[in-house]
Amino acid sequence: MRILAVWDDETEGELISMYLGVDENEVTMTTTPAAFRAAIQSGQPADIVLMTIGLPDVESGFELFELVRDHYPNSPVVGACPPTDVFRVVRFMANGMSAYVTRDLAGDYMFMLRAIMKSTLDAVRAAREKDLAKKLREEVESVRKLQATVIPRNLVAPSGYRICGRYEPSQIRVLGGQPVTLAGGDYYDVFTLADDNVVLLVSDAAGHGMKSCLSIMTMHTLVRMMRRQEHKAPAHFVDEINKGLCEQSIVTEKGGFITLLYAILNADTQTLQWSAAGHQPPLLQNLSTGTIEPLAGQDAGGLPLAVDEDAEYESYTCKLPDNCRLLLYSDGLEEAFPEGNDENQFGMDGIVRTLSESAELPLEETLARLFDASSEFTRGSGRKDDTSVLLLERRD
Repeated sequence: MRILAVWDDETEGELISMYLGVDENEVTMTTTPAAFRAAIQSGQPADIVLMTIGLPDVESGFELFELVRDHYPNSPVVGACPPTDVFRVVRFMANGMSAYVTRDLAGDYMFMLRAIMKSTLDAVRAAREKDLAKKLREEVESVRKLQATVIPRNLVAPSGYRICGRYEPSQIRVLGGQPVTLAGGDYYDVFTLADDNVVLLVSDAAGHGMKSCLSIMTMHTLVRMMRRQEHKAPAHFVDEINKGLCEQSIVTEKGGFITLLYAILNADTQTLQWSAAGHQPPLLQNLSTGTIEPLAGQDAGGLPLAVDEDAEYESYTCKLPDNCRLLLYSDGLEEAFPEGNDENQFGMDGIVRTLSESAELPLEETLARLFDASSEFTRGSGRKDDTSVLLLERRD
């Protein structure tokens, strides 16, 4: 601790300096109002301040206390007074003094000062951290509410199909393990084009917090603006989105980028066209044969969005079997891991296993199983990345 003190008895002041100056504490002791005032105004750093409240009288002591509060607004102040003046401490406590000690005639209080100073400083710091954590939660919650406005609530599926989706933000733990749910940059959407084909997309902006949230909001706006234009090939649409995002500094600054999986379903022909920008391909589950496999290799597609305006993208086409499920997901699902063991991930094995075990369950329950299994794999620490999942089903 860096302690700044003023005392009205020079001999006691020397003893107090000796008692407080252990454990690498730094003590600056003054014994006159002028010396104390000079130390304050010099800008000398202090973690905590100790002062007698009546130097040379209570009114003058209060003026010094106000000076301390002006120059050290974040440093707790511990006052000291004789037992007969305890009632005068009320004025100081009401104006921000953190604690006080009574000066008994025998001087025994000096033996308790170090413990009092340390406990006061610890208590003030803990309260400040708790307040900051509360403000963090409030700010994060406001950003999350903003983000929630772009997540669709009611997903409309074409005849013969079912669609469900879910988004969950990541979590961090602060203040003794209490979770804080972060605003993030995951996003999914489902909408119908003019030709009755259905678009399914999942996207993931790098990072967390306001920047990634605003990046996704920017992309969502571009997608909604361009959805009515004629883009028969998914790769063409992704290319146009990429060019638009490369012009948005909120996305590109500090190396920001967005991954995207964009697919168009022709329900009548059971044909899926898709393109990827730095995103893992869809996962197809054939409910008749039990096979579960990605529609392409992990290297399919082009660079993430907002990296290079001249990046090239490719469209892929797949014929969906009569009984199947199609999974579009962000990497938060796959990359869930226990605390301190990021090499042991839920992975593709966990996803395939859960899909296989849930093949006979309703679609919504299967989606819930995916999130539950991924979360349980972390052993209570929670996923460290946002997670978005779209699940499409076709049955005869």
